[in-house]
Amino acid sequence: MFEKVSSWWSGSKPEAETKPFDPTDPKQNPLNPKGLKPCCACPETKRPRDDCFLKYDASEAPLKCKEEVEKHLACMRSYGFKV
Repeated sequence: MFEKVSSWWSGSKPEAETKPFDPTDPKQNPLNPKGLKPCCACPETKRPRDDCFLKYDASEAPLKCKEEVEKHLACMRSYGFKV
């Protein structure tokens, strides 16, 4: 309460509200100019990753599909997504 009063008295302007980082907002994230959502980004690496996990048993898939997962993560990060 007193911060508002002191800023009013001192003449300084209140700080502008900052929006949280949104990787789908092209204004905030120049790496994603089309505003793609995570579900739609990187289909060229998403499909091989998913196919690999369907091909192998759940116990061995993480080891067998490690390369596909790493490629997909690299692609997602290139769009500015924090994964």
